[in-house]
Amino acid sequence: MEKNINILIEYQCPQCGAPATLNETDRLIRCEYCRVKSYLMQKDYFRFMLPNKAPGDKEIIFFPYWRFKGIFFAASTNGITHRLLDISYQAVESTFFPVSAGLRTQTLKMQFVAPNTKGNFLKPQLSIDEVMEIIHKRSPNNITGNFFHTAHIGESLSLIYAPFYLDRVLYDAVLNKPISNQVPDNVDIETLPGGSPAWSMRFIPTLCPQCGWDMEGDRGSLVLTCRNCNSIWKPGRKELKPLKFVHIPGQGDNIKYFPFYRVKAEISGLELFSYADLARIANIPKVIQKDWEEKEFFFWTLGFKVRPKIFLRIQRDLTLLQPQDNLQNSLPDSNIYPVTLPVKEAVEGLKIILGSFIKPRSKISELSKIKIKPKSFLLVYLPFDEQRHEYMQQKYKICINKNMLSHAGNL
Repeated sequence: MEKNINILIEYQCPQCGAPATLNETDRLIRCEYCRVKSYLMQKDYFRFMLPNKAPGDKEIIFFPYWRFKGIFFAASTNGITHRLLDISYQAVESTFFPVSAGLRTQTLKMQFVAPNTKGNFLKPQLSIDEVMEIIHKRSPNNITGNFFHTAHIGESLSLIYAPFYLDRVLYDAVLNKPISNQVPDNVDIETLPGGSPAWSMRFIPTLCPQCGWDMEGDRGSLVLTCRNCNSIWKPGRKELKPLKFVHIPGQGDNIKYFPFYRVKAEISGLELFSYADLARIANIPKVIQKDWEEKEFFFWTLGFKVRPKIFLRIQRDLTLLQPQDNLQNSLPDSNIYPVTLPVKEAVEGLKIILGSFIKPRSKISELSKIKIKPKSFLLVYLPFDEQRHEYMQQKYKICINKNMLSHAGNL
């Protein structure tokens, strides 16, 4: 359940129709045949389907499974604990369909569900939140103690449809073999709520909506940058939207800029409005200065994926440091590390950040009463010196190991 492997998806280039294979984290796509770049957009989550070998005269029943891939954090009596999750589970409660999509999502190439796909796609009846609650109740894990808050942070949420068909008994259409769970006589699968797929993928050109310039980005980047008009764009529900950003200038010839979100939030149940409030809550061993009362408090979260322990440590350290550097309203001249974690996912962990530094530790139980509502955010690029084995933020003494980043794509 905790082995993280990216799934592969077969698709056709929207420009020339050439076949290609995508990694599930790919967003910026460049066709090897026509060289056209496209950006992959979906308004909520991706829907994939497994291949099938069913006879041509059989009506395919596509059964849905929620798939979540990310990090589970818990604030408990034992502090902040975490584990990696890569799970699939029924989106419709059933005793005769398999509980999970299994390892075939990692061994078979899937396809996007298209509007013209023939078959009956069953409608999900369980929400992803209900499924996650079931998973945590049923599966053993290394997180103990009384939970005061939990958070699921990860950008991979999708629906996977597995094909089946009826021929007196229920057949697995991937293997074209009957499954062990027989359908009871009083159950009519064909009457389950469902129908034809009404979803569609969008491949949009990577031309800047503001100036028409060709935008830049990494394969897995969630934002695109335009250096011609100095802008950054993120996917909206129907089109690309401009994103507010700044950078803190670095010095040196070997600089790489990493993305972070500075989040302004409304906090109820706790007096945390200024840097002085933060110093008191975190019991920072410094004499509180008068001007600290005027310095506004922000949460600092990562805009890229790393292992859970590092993820939590960097966010805690930056939030405690509250960078006050001169912010430049422009793209940095040096290389930029791609944004691979959306702000929607990043802000899910604000309470976890708070729980990581609140003092004394016994106060972690108060997290259940505290409410945090994000109000605004700013994408901030911080400069890191590239060294042999790591990237170092000299001023704030934050180190990011290169080897760790190379494995982040599997998170």
